Amino acid sequence: MANIKSAIKRIDVTKRQTLENKARKSEIKTYIKKFEDAISSNDFDEAKSLLRVIDKKLKKATSKNVLHKNTASRQLSKLSKKLNSSK
Repeated sequence: MANIKSAIKRIDVTKRQTLENKARKSEIKTYIKKFEDAISSNDFDEAKSLLRVIDKKLKKATSKNVLHKNTASRQLSKLSKKLNSSK
């Protein structure tokens, strides 16, 4: 355990940020699961709207340094390819 006051504060900040990052990643994963369910049930309009939401969430996570830019880009590309090939 840290003894210095600023180090104790940083530990608290890190815990809070970790929880926020986990929540953001979990939300994105939930949307991806909904997207894949929509594709498997041939609901392409729903899948298309979910893809737009996922895109927005991924870009937001990238700007907040939760995800790397290439990771977000790769995930979006994979999902777009899945949508286009299933039509």
